[in-house]
Amino acid sequence: MRMLAAVLTILFLSVPASAMTIASNDFKEGGVLPAVHIYPRCGGQNVSPELHWSGTPANAKSLVLTMIDSDVKPSGWSHWIVVDLAPSSTGLPHGASALPAGAKAVASNFGDASYDGPCPPKGTGRHHYVFTIWAMPMAGVSIVADAKAADVEAMLARSAITHASVTGTVTP
Repeated sequence: MRMLAAVLTILFLSVPASAMTIASNDFKEGGVLPAVHIYPRCGGQNVSPELHWSGTPANAKSLVLTMIDSDVKPSGWSHWIVVDLAPSSTGLPHGASALPAGAKAVASNFGDASYDGPCPPKGTGRHHYVFTIWAMPMAGVSIVADAKAADVEAMLARSAITHASVTGTVTP
């Protein structure tokens, strides 16, 4: 019986934990974000993309979603920050006009506490918009409104249990 328990323990410990993932039905990893997701002054409709995630660790107490343009220098540009998503949540729909109960948006670098789509300046080349879901060991994550995107990412990276990202691109 001890031998069976030892073998089962070894097998259990050797199975890798499922990795957290995030994806979208509206764009493919590294692909172009459709015009509907673009900010209005750049010709779009400012509709948030559908996002879905899985593999949230059992010890996560909340999730944070960020959308950051990694090509704005020197510290990126936040377009969307949502805190306090329930760890049991598995995504947000296309055109999420309301957030799930308990979740709240934080003012991005646009100054809005909502989704603000891509709007890169003409002549700046391809921009990468990184959507990241962060599994946090605590609820009530506090992010200062209009914080530098690099500071937000650094704070989340220091605290998160794990995270996953998907990237869409826009060329002005």
